[in-house]
Amino acid sequence: MTALTVAGVLLGGALAGCGGAAVPAPGAPAPASPTAPARAAAPSAAPKKPPTMAPGPAGRTPVFERRPTGGGAAGGAAEKAAAEKVVALTLDADMTADQGPRAKAGERFDNPELIALLRRLKVPSTVFMTGRWAEEYPAQAKGIGTDDLFEVANHSYSHHAFTADCYGLPVVAKDAMARDVERAFSAFRRAGVRNVVPYFRFPGGCYDDAALRALTPANVTAVQWDVVSGDAFATDAGAVAEQVLDGVRPGSLVVMHCTRSAAPVTAKAVGRIVPELRKRGYRFVKVSELMEG
Repeated sequence: MTALTVAGVLLGGALAGCGGAAVPAPGAPAPASPTAPARAAAPSAAPKKPPTMAPGPAGRTPVFERRPTGGGAAGGAAEKAAAEKVVALTLDADMTADQGPRAKAGERFDNPELIALLRRLKVPSTVFMTGRWAEEYPAQAKGIGTDDLFEVANHSYSHHAFTADCYGLPVVAKDAMARDVERAFSAFRRAGVRNVVPYFRFPGGCYDDAALRALTPANVTAVQWDVVSGDAFATDAGAVAEQVLDGVRPGSLVVMHCTRSAAPVTAKAVGRIVPELRKRGYRFVKVSELMEG
C-alpha cells in the first residue's frame, strides 16, 4: 500500500530590482536606458507542515485526544502551554456511502448556515469530512477547503465502521481500511479541497488495536476528542451548549457535527458556545495548532 501524501500549495513571489541610468555628456545624445538586472527571486516559503504524532508501538497509528498536560522534569513551559486557554472545535461532515438516494430525495447532510456562522464569528475550525460528503457537495467542500479559516481532515470515505458493533454501522474489512482513507483523500482532491491535514477520525469514534495496525500505511494521526457535544439528533440547542461549556478545559477538543438532518441545532448551539468561551478567555484553534502545543 502506498503511503498517503497530503498535497500542499507553495506560494512565492519574485522581487524585481531597480537600476539607475547613466548621465550623458553635454551635447551627446542620450543613451538608451540600461536594463537593470533583476535580483534573484526570493526563495518561496514552504507551507508549514501540519504536526503529527509519532507512530505507536509496532508502528500503530497514533491517537490524539486533547493537548497533553505538562509535568515531571519537563514542567515549566510544557505546563504553561497546557494551561493556555485554547480549545479546538471540530465538525464531522458525515455521509455514508449508501445515503445517495436519501440525499436525492431531499435529505440534507450539509449545514451551510453553520459554516457561514463560523465565518462571521471568525472561529478557526477543523472539518472531518467523508469522501462521500465531498462528492455530494463538491462546491461546499471546495469552499471550506480553500478558506484558511478551516482545515479539512479525513473521516473515511464511506463512514462505515472500523470495528464491529459501532452504532449499527456497516463494517469496513481490515484489508480495505487504508484504501478507504485514501479514497476519501482522492475525493477531496477532485473537489478542489486545498487545506488538507493528515488527520483521521474513526466513524463513530470506534477503533481497536487491529484498526490502528490496519491504518499504519495511511500515515495519519487519528484524532478523537475529550468533549462530546451531544449535538447528534439533539433538539435542544441550550442543552448542547451547556454540555460543551461544562466540559471544556484548557486544551480541549470538542466534537460536533456539520449535518443538518442529523444535527439540526448545532448552529444555534455554536452561537451560544463561542461568545461564552471567549468571555471566559478561551481562544479557538484548529486541531493542527492544538496538536502543536
